[in-house]
Amino acid sequence: MSHYEERLERDLSQIKQQTALLAGLVEKALDNAVHALLADDDRLAYATVLADNRINAVSNELDRMRMAFIGVHLPTGSHLRLMAAVVHTNVALERIGDYAVTICREAVQIALPQGILEREIELMASESRQMLKQAVEAFVEGNADKAKATMVIADQVERTFDMAFSDLVGEGEHFNVKDLFAYLTVFNSLERVSDQAKNICEDTLFAVTGQAKGPKFFRILFVDEDNSLLGPIAEAIARKNFPEVGEYHSRGRTAGVADPQSIALLQELGIDLGNHRPQAIPAHHRELGTFQIIVSLQGPVKSYVEQIPFHTVALDWEVTQPDSAQPDLRILSREIALQVSNLMTILRGQEAN
Repeated sequence: MSHYEERLERDLSQIKQQTALLAGLVEKALDNAVHALLADDDRLAYATVLADNRINAVSNELDRMRMAFIGVHLPTGSHLRLMAAVVHTNVALERIGDYAVTICREAVQIALPQGILEREIELMASESRQMLKQAVEAFVEGNADKAKATMVIADQVERTFDMAFSDLVGEGEHFNVKDLFAYLTVFNSLERVSDQAKNICEDTLFAVTGQAKGPKFFRILFVDEDNSLLGPIAEAIARKNFPEVGEYHSRGRTAGVADPQSIALLQELGIDLGNHRPQAIPAHHRELGTFQIIVSLQGPVKSYVEQIPFHTVALDWEVTQPDSAQPDLRILSREIALQVSNLMTILRGQEAN
């Protein structure tokens, strides 16, 4: 190995060590923040807030080392990708340190969490910390497989947040407004930890393989009164025309009966509902929480879903309602197809079309 190669490897090693140092400080801050909240330890909370200055200093030094590496080595290829990933990872870790500070500041203001609230904070904190630890390990090791496996945990953290949010709203009458918003801030901070950990995993994949962050994949639910016509048409059109944008489902307030004649007419228009079996909307909040978007084709979404999950977007489409036994399915399907296309453009831009 030449002298230049030795220096390159040494500088890379130092940057990874600095990243690991920063990550260790951030992980400790997060652990302390959660412990201070659950143990009602104001002294630890304030100490963690002050310790954030150390995190900021280490973050600044990491940025200086990265800039020096670029200036000395003029990296290309994988080394250049790694430096770009270091930028984003540094920002992600520094922000997680800020989330720990936020939790501490709330911890000294609110009552000690008990019962289901305490258990949900412990669960969400455990999932987020596990994800952060694995994400950092994947980055420092340059392990793309570990990064991919770790990203999956983010979905579980999001489900836990939705469950906690639902329970918190349900118990809202037992809290004053100040505490209610404070606990929501705590849960949001813990969820944001998993979001930043996922970002670190995506940067690891980019640094190691050159794989850029892919477009988001959406789970979309179409709802109507009986799931026999409008919702299934929207589901079929979306699945046929935009398979790369999302995963599509349809449900009804009740499970009606599909009309064989309408199915035959739609088949002639290229809309296949031959295998569709009407289904009712799931009653369980957690299942609904797996959908990023719920679209109603008959009335407002809130008339179907009593409590819309925190991470779900509800859309009410204005679709001409069939008022006869034999509606003009050509006009109806064209109208729904236009609405579906407009939604996909919003989600993916012109590349969706």
